[in-house]
Amino acid sequence: MQRVRQICVVGGSGFVGSALVHRLSTAGYDVKVLTRRRESSKHLILLPNVQVTECDVFNEASLSGQLHGQDAVINLAGILHESGNATFESIHVDLATRIADICCKQGVPRLLHMSALKASADAKSAYLRSKAAGEQAVLRRADELQVTVFRPSVIFGRGDHFLSMLANVVNMMPVVAVAKPNAKFQPIWVEDVAYVFLTALENVSTYGRSIDLGGPQVYTLKQLIELTALLLGKKRRIVSLNDKLSYYQAYALELMPFKLMTRDNLLSMEVDSVCDGPISEFFGHSLASLEAIAPEYIAGETPRSAYERFRSLAGRTFSRR
Repeated sequence: MQRVRQICVVGGSGFVGSALVHRLSTAGYDVKVLTRRRESSKHLILLPNVQVTECDVFNEASLSGQLHGQDAVINLAGILHESGNATFESIHVDLATRIADICCKQGVPRLLHMSALKASADAKSAYLRSKAAGEQAVLRRADELQVTVFRPSVIFGRGDHFLSMLANVVNMMPVVAVAKPNAKFQPIWVEDVAYVFLTALENVSTYGRSIDLGGPQVYTLKQLIELTALLLGKKRRIVSLNDKLSYYQAYALELMPFKLMTRDNLLSMEVDSVCDGPISEFFGHSLASLEAIAPEYIAGETPRSAYERFRSLAGRTFSRR
């Protein structure tokens, strides 16, 4: 097996990418981060062995030039909401296909790809269908590439979108109306996601596989909002919406300049974002719980004060898996 040294990360300046690039740098890999605007990646520029490069990844010639000579490519590019030319099809399918094709042509041996838990060609959600199509486009090249696909549930951590968005809602609204309150998630810490990417990079047993990723505990959406309110010290009335009202709420929020939710997000939540079997054996370490991490960035607590808070809540239970 060829030793991996040079790694190119597509989508490396985002939430997950930043955590992963830090780990790759610390591990001694030479990392090239492709970004649309170098200015937005200042937090990565000073890392050892990291080169931040502006690139139009939708231009095949430009992307091909950047992937030339790499030992591995990691594709983290993804969106939750479509906007203009940034569609699910263009990013989750076309770009994923282009990257796999270029890796084959350029002789790049290793490709790691980020998908989503419960991605399926039969999903009602366009987001999940596009993620499934991207997965298949990558795995079709498994005879020519050492491919691994990761399928995480929602990812949390400092700078996340999901839990931080819930915190903003709880802060602003005295009454929180919850669409799909019983939708289930298995949140996983961003550092655990970065760790498993790093661990799998040169792990032959991961080749040609799709690996589901989830944290140690399962929550309903309503439970996550209750937990967020608790962390913020806010007493909020939480109202569960039925399917009809959930649709109307999603439609209204979809019209806002900054989308909190869309009708497609609602369709995604019809399928529980929970791992079907045991959590991946490739972690090799204990997974961090939401309760251990979230207080530090949602409520600005220290680990000690968070511990004391949750000790006082020992009687409060959430569904486990």
